[in-house]
Amino acid sequence: MADSKANPETGAKPSFLRRIPLAIGAFFRTFSDVDYATHIDRLRQGAAQPTPEATIPEPPPEAPPEAPKHVPPPLKETPPEAALQLLSLLQRDARLIDFAMEDLKNYSDAEVGAAARVVHEGCRKVLGEHFVIAPVREESEGSNITLQEGFDAAMVRLTGNVVGSAPFRGTLTHRGWRANDVRLPKLTGTHDASVLTPAEVEL
Repeated sequence: MADSKANPETGAKPSFLRRIPLAIGAFFRTFSDVDYATHIDRLRQGAAQPTPEATIPEPPPEAPPEAPKHVPPPLKETPPEAALQLLSLLQRDARLIDFAMEDLKNYSDAEVGAAARVVHEGCRKVLGEHFVIAPVREESEGSNITLQEGFDAAMVRLTGNVVGSAPFRGTLTHRGWRANDVRLPKLTGTHDASVLTPAEVEL
């Protein structure tokens, strides 16, 4: 069998026959050449050491979650039928639309006052029949009150020199009103709520 020597350019591995004289020569040279022995020893230690496993990089720390942005609540669309029905009731019992649409500059204060009394009585009747209305605050107007922290801003409106934070101390100038119940008449499916009062034709 032909002896094939290692080619340093191609990196070909030596054959079995070629490795025999290499082993014998390395054996004797290790006794006589300390530098060569040191080199062999380093090669043996390097081969004995296991190949270190690849280090898996730790994932970067997650960024803290962003604070939720303030989103205004969606606006509710109020159906117009209820408002139109209330206008119809005020027109029927108090002639409110007639009074509001009339040009009052041609009437005396006494005439306007007499008409306002009729409107007032009719409006009071509608409110009493179809709503349960109660004051927001039970204290008498002119009373000194204290609003603690967390008071309902929808129930109480601050006026005047509003500075700082609660508790607020002030004078009750209006008790406010709230509807505890609503009792509007039911409408048929064919009723046109936009007709607040029909036209009248006398025959």
